[in-house]
Amino acid sequence: MFGWLKKFRTPSISTHTLKNEYLKQKKDKYFLDVRTPSEFKMRSIPGFVNIPLNQLPAKLDKIPKNKEIVVICQSGMRSSRACSLLKKNGYQVTNVSGGMGVYR
Repeated sequence: MFGWLKKFRTPSISTHTLKNEYLKQKKDKYFLDVRTPSEFKMRSIPGFVNIPLNQLPAKLDKIPKNKEIVVICQSGMRSSRACSLLKKNGYQVTNVSGGMGVYR
């Protein structure tokens, strides 16, 4: 009924899918953690690059446009905002639902 909404919705994956599929197939993916540097330092996933959400607009040139950008934060709120910003700037994005709070 609302199929036209799909083009506006940001794809999302679970932390289970991230761990069991995405991190095993890193080719063509760029892993972005938008938490603060202190959060990232306390606990992070190998392979993720830390660019805090508040610095993201100024650092878009550091993010490749030819890869899928997989975005994570602590709970999913900041990563959702980051995905919106990235999508508006022409990036292909996927949000990690639940974030680091549920990643095991």
